Amino acid sequence: MYLLNRFYQGLIGGSLAISAGVWGTLTPFAQAVQLADGTVYFNHPPRLLEARTTEKGIRTFGAKYYFTLSLPADAGEPLQRVTIAQRQAADNIRFSLDKTQAFADQDRESEVSLGEVVDDKETQAVSVVFNPPVQPGQSVTIRLRPRRNPDVPGVYLFGVTAFPPGEKTHGQFLGFGRLHFYGGGDGFSSLWHFR
Repeated sequence: MYLLNRFYQGLIGGSLAISAGVWGTLTPFAQAVQLADGTVYFNHPPRLLEARTTEKGIRTFGAKYYFTLSLPADAGEPLQRVTIAQRQAADNIRFSLDKTQAFADQDRESEVSLGEVVDDKETQAVSVVFNPPVQPGQSVTIRLRPRRNPDVPGVYLFGVTAFPPGEKTHGQFLGFGRLHFYGGGDGFSSLWHFR
């Protein structure tokens, strides 16, 4: 019986080792998923909670676009970078990257330190890097400043993707932030969610 038990333990242990090598490993301390090729994933990805704008009129100057994300306590990895990409819009919105800010939760007094903020004109994506990364169990709000609201009214979609730290990471698509812009100064404000 003793030898039979040892045989089964060895068989199970070997199967787990092979599975870990093929599918990735669960880092015991950080609980992040890392594949055999070194690609890092979130154990549980962030959530896009809200997107909104302070001004909904077309051609309006001084608007601010807010994107709020929540990183669960069991994410396994901190949040290093977020990309916000405009999708299939009637008008391309350009941003003043030097005015980009981030805040802990939705408290505008608790500013989060940013690294680089870049705009990829080919993909129409703004990439915001947190320095240091946002830790699991926290939420963060990114504030983008458009040069002005679009000229064409309608619904504008912004795809939001989150990345953990590391040289080789898998971006997790979180959904779409939806901003609706109106013509004629109808005075509507704010917007909503997505996914």
